[in-house]
Amino acid sequence: MDAAEFRRRGREMVDYVADYLENIEERPVSSDVEPGYLRSLIPTEAPLEPDNYDDIIKDVERVIMPGITHWNSPYFYAYFPASNSYPAMLADMLCGGLGCIGFTWAASPACTELETVMLDWLGKMLKLPDHFIAGTHGRGGGVIQGTASEATLMALLAARCKTLRRIRAANSELSEGEIRSKLVAYTSEQAHSSVERASLIGDVTMRMVPTDSTYAVRGSMLKKMLEEDKAAGLIPFYFCATLGTTASCAFDNITELGPICNKEHVWMHIDAAYAGSAFICPEFRPLLNGIEFADSFNFNPHKWLLVNFDCSTMWVKKREDIIGAFNLYFCNLLSFSSQGSNDLNQLLLKRITNSREIHLVPCQLSGVFVLRFAICARSTDSRHIQHAWRHITQLSCELLQENH
Repeated sequence: MDAAEFRRRGREMVDYVADYLENIEERPVSSDVEPGYLRSLIPTEAPLEPDNYDDIIKDVERVIMPGITHWNSPYFYAYFPASNSYPAMLADMLCGGLGCIGFTWAASPACTELETVMLDWLGKMLKLPDHFIAGTHGRGGGVIQGTASEATLMALLAARCKTLRRIRAANSELSEGEIRSKLVAYTSEQAHSSVERASLIGDVTMRMVPTDSTYAVRGSMLKKMLEEDKAAGLIPFYFCATLGTTASCAFDNITELGPICNKEHVWMHIDAAYAGSAFICPEFRPLLNGIEFADSFNFNPHKWLLVNFDCSTMWVKKREDIIGAFNLYFCNLLSFSSQGSNDLNQLLLKRITNSREIHLVPCQLSGVFVLRFAICARSTDSRHIQHAWRHITQLSCELLQENH
């Protein structure tokens, strides 16, 4: 497919999607296929030659649509909302076209900066405390996760790392294994199953806190469990509160729970995946009172805010808690260094970056500062690589001459 066909097929795809959404009410909301239905409708092996595009689109209706549950149908009342919108779909197309992987600022500065600013916008709409807003004097900020499950796990692992460091700083004779064996996390018996799965991945014990008649966790019950576990020599370190449980949209009483967690050095994460969007409305914002006690907070714009899956927004009170738990160097493919010290190689990278002809990132190998050369773009061919290597060689020679 060349650019000309892409333009033509792109217009056709927009028409197909628009027709689908305009007429979605006419389709049965759920499928009636049996497990394994699709295997007999497509080849058993990947084709050696490409299919005609028109035939592929016909197969979407023949093969795919019979097995689709239409989440955006007006007759869909299951699970939770999975909203989208025409602007969101256009934005998704732009993101796919740019193809940026924004895992660091240098990887694509606009990705990081736009994410930070948008999360500040959204945080202000929710009237989050200033310490959650990156563009203030606070030490926190927001970041986009794929799902609330990921945010829960991130918070638990950050809490575990922070607690390990705190305990070892006071008791250096204790090994990490000894401390981890005593860590205990807590959540509501009404919490989503992903919270318990986070504890399994994090290799820590999790206790389910009983709820009251409204299916909410109250401060008195959590306090009782913390006291019992501390008396048994265990170390409470994490509590996941839920605002809007899956079964009944119950709200844990975070105004009671927060002060207890803060006093006991227990990280309080708030999972508001379903109900969080509602807190933008002034009449529902009181349901978020107590957020000032939280160490992290998460909700899913892809449920109510007309944003395509997956967009799960997470804020932390202190950025360093997350950064300290997950900050690494990434290295692969061709890694090299010029003759000389680490400082000289850092200077080489700076000159390469400032030239703006090519873009590289560094890594560490056995304490040596090296540069990574990764062939990333589909359009890269040998002439681009040769040009890049000549550029690197020229700058490296100039640098060596200056320092001899």
